Amino acid sequence: MQTVRAADANRHFSNVLKQVSQGEEFLVISRGRPVATILPVKKADSSHHAARELLFRRLTSQEVIGTRRSWTRDELYAS
Repeated sequence: MQTVRAADANRHFSNVLKQVSQGEEFLVISRGRPVATILPVKKADSSHHAARELLFRRLTSQEVIGTRRSWTRDELYAS
């Protein structure tokens, strides 16, 4: 993990982001104290993708119920 002063991180932010996208981590220091950590985003694990695929398959296989609405706009907003 690299340490960078807040002012330098601000001045060279695009460079910091480029390095973060390549896996580098930064600890941002302001007035001698750590204030932030800039880390690459973690990839979703395979169970997340499997659950998403299962949901999409289930939704696309279900029958659409009630394609016509049984109420009017006026009925919906009637008080």
